[in-house]
Amino acid sequence: MVKAVVAGASGGIGQPLSLLLKISPLVDELSLYDVVNTPGVATDLSHISSPATTAGYLPQEDGLKKAFTGADIVVIPAGIPRKPGMTRDDLFKINAGIVRDLVKGVAEYCPNAFVLIISNPVNSTVPIAAEVLKNAGVFNPKKLFGVTTLDVVRAETFVAEIVGEKNPAKLTIPVIGGHSGETIVPLFSQASPKVNIPADQLDALTKRIQFGGDEVVQAKGGLGSATLSMAYAGFRFAEKVIKASKGETGIVEPSFVYLPGVEGGDAVQKITNCDFFSVPVELGTEGVKSVANIVANANDYEKKLLEAAYTGLGGNIAKGVEFIKNPPA
Repeated sequence: MVKAVVAGASGGIGQPLSLLLKISPLVDELSLYDVVNTPGVATDLSHISSPATTAGYLPQEDGLKKAFTGADIVVIPAGIPRKPGMTRDDLFKINAGIVRDLVKGVAEYCPNAFVLIISNPVNSTVPIAAEVLKNAGVFNPKKLFGVTTLDVVRAETFVAEIVGEKNPAKLTIPVIGGHSGETIVPLFSQASPKVNIPADQLDALTKRIQFGGDEVVQAKGGLGSATLSMAYAGFRFAEKVIKASKGETGIVEPSFVYLPGVEGGDAVQKITNCDFFSVPVELGTEGVKSVANIVANANDYEKKLLEAAYTGLGGNIAKGVEFIKNPPA
């Protein structure tokens, strides 16, 4: 039996993500939580003829406790998009507080669950989640993931357009670092099968992967962001975590994880000087089985990108840790 929770299930990412989990044969029980509309979303999904039972909860009447208790995997897309007049710092404080409070619920009601953080900024919200779990005495680095799969999905798609591959999923393009702007580093040199990116397209392709979210916002006229593609990416990673937890082997996907707590992490930490970093993760029954140190094999072009990523990530990670250690007024 697998109980999956979506925290933030009524939002632009949460609803399509919940739909994908509802129709997955790997999920037996789907529990939805949000501050508004969740019973309606759950009822709507419950009419779909797939095995998973569905229930929706609001904060009142111990909704968080009911939603989270017994969960095997908790996916957190909760948060608000940036609105006109809102600074990035304003957005950070709101979403950081949302993630903090939800992860407190994880610590209390389902401390052994796999926790997948989608809420932006991932580079900071995953360290926030780690600090909350540490404070509660239940932090397991093998079970906390920042979902960076959208960067991988974009890389597969955009590279396929260039090389003429009709099915982008046949490409494996490692994307490492973090999950925003210049912290996102695609390693085309380590693609499988090998790909040939023309030199005059390399910069534009890299930038498109790094700032793909801006492309969606512009296409939506500033009225939305990457919700559907992010929901797909979140589901793809969640499905891999569940498959690995059931004993399937050989599953590898990049994810933003706490390096000191996982096998192979020390080598990556030594090079990057970052406690959290997105690298290819081999998944196992307990979560992270090991991480692959592919950073050392980056070519000269990629090493320059990585230097910028290290700088940005250091500040992002510190901001998340500081939010818990010295909460803003």
